[in-house]
Amino acid sequence: MNTQASFSLRGRNPDVLTCIANLSNDEVFTPPELANRMLNMLEEAWAADHDGASLWSNKDVRFLDPCTKSGVFLREITKRLTAGLESEIPDLQKRVDHILTRQVFGIGITTLTSLLARRSLYCSKHARGEHSIAHGFSNDAGHIWFERIEHAWQDGKCSYCGASQAALDRGAGLETHAYAFIHTEDIKARVAELFGDNMQFDVVIGNPPYQLNDGGFGTSAAPIYQMFVEQAKKLEPRYLSMIIPARWFAGGKGLDDFREAMLSDDRIRSIDDFLSASDVFPGVGLKGGVCYFLWNRDQPGDCRVSTHFKDWPVSTVTRPLMEQGADVFIRFNEGLSILKKVMALESSDGASLLPDDDQRFDRLVSSLRPFGFRTFFRGRKQARKGDLAIYQNGGVGYVARGEVEVGLELIDKWKIYIGRAAPGTGNRDTYPHRILSTPFIGEPGSICSETYLCIGPFETKAEAESALSYLSCRLTRLLILLHKPSQDTTRKVYTFVPKQSWDRSWTDEDLYAKYGISPDEIEFIEKVVRPMNLDGAEEDEQAD
Repeated sequence: MNTQASFSLRGRNPDVLTCIANLSNDEVFTPPELANRMLNMLEEAWAADHDGASLWSNKDVRFLDPCTKSGVFLREITKRLTAGLESEIPDLQKRVDHILTRQVFGIGITTLTSLLARRSLYCSKHARGEHSIAHGFSNDAGHIWFERIEHAWQDGKCSYCGASQAALDRGAGLETHAYAFIHTEDIKARVAELFGDNMQFDVVIGNPPYQLNDGGFGTSAAPIYQMFVEQAKKLEPRYLSMIIPARWFAGGKGLDDFREAMLSDDRIRSIDDFLSASDVFPGVGLKGGVCYFLWNRDQPGDCRVSTHFKDWPVSTVTRPLMEQGADVFIRFNEGLSILKKVMALESSDGASLLPDDDQRFDRLVSSLRPFGFRTFFRGRKQARKGDLAIYQNGGVGYVARGEVEVGLELIDKWKIYIGRAAPGTGNRDTYPHRILSTPFIGEPGSICSETYLCIGPFETKAEAESALSYLSCRLTRLLILLHKPSQDTTRKVYTFVPKQSWDRSWTDEDLYAKYGISPDEIEFIEKVVRPMNLDGAEEDEQAD
């Protein structure tokens, strides 16, 4: 094997994979530091399951990255194996050939990324190229497979991944983004086709594409990362680790079945949750954060959950992923202890994480379009006799009472209006959050468009004002955050919020005392939830 002295420029020669720009927020390159964090986690799990043995000293373990882009996982695995197998295979060339031809495998997601991955792993875009460090391959692809495949169009969408035919049915010169790993009914047969029969992988690891255009309104896109996770499980590796968006914890288009399957799977033994994606993907705007997990086929049990955010201390707790009464993953470890304290008073058995039916605040919250008017509806600028005021995008208009077909029981009652979308900070995840847009009182004789949700009815203005004060409390909005996956604040995000008596102006001090919230828990709440001024002004802008 040709060798060269290592090159450095006064110790400043960077890893090229730290310097490349992402293709998009949907196909994000994995930084080497993140890849190594995940490999360290895998190494620890292997040692724990194999009496302290080193994963990297085992010449029979096979690794697959089913969605390789830069090739960073395969490269870092190869580096570790090269060091770990030195005593067993002393000859460097034989050792490298063994690793590259028998232990590390990848499936490229595009033509470009397959070439990049081969360059990272083989030091050549062709496995048999002049500068390739691999010997013994019979083809230029080596063990990083890629071929262009087509979507299976049916009624305008791909029957495998749901991609839009209008967006991705295009010429041969453009990528189809039809990923081989998820475009098959039988993933074991597909893998056998690509790499040979009896190909059992011990480890599947990667960073899958996140979403594809699904043909919906505007830039609507559907998640696809869950399909890679599901296919990887069907391969039955010993270990599976992927980094994916964290929205699946509580919501996301088409993710209900995936969330239920993940939360009920006791083979998920570790989740590292990053509240801000930019903490691991610098410069990437991915709202809702990201997580990576470890799935251990042979060692079921509770999950180690670690929460990471900038310079906050890392919070780690081992707990079940699915809590009694919850249909989402409770993201904050501290938030779970607070929620349990609240529900100890508000659920009849003291164990469920849901309030009793007659105490559920979400019963007061309307569905989308509470009075049937879309966001783009505009009422008249001038009121006519008998008109109702309609709170709409951009201000207040007027509409005849007879034009209202739904929500009639709310028209002449006091209520609260609150924006369907919470105030955002672009693509950044910042804390403390406000969680909600500023709510306001809706007088009898008023309605709203889809821009707002309607909370009520209340018999008096004083009751509505009491509920309004409750929504401004930080503890209330923390309970909303625990069920809120995005800026969209539908009725569902109020699931964990109990009703109160509407006979007073509520403060956080009242709620902290009622539920026995500790000083440490109060500190956590105030670190996560920003104060809200009901006049619309916002405090603590510098917290961003």
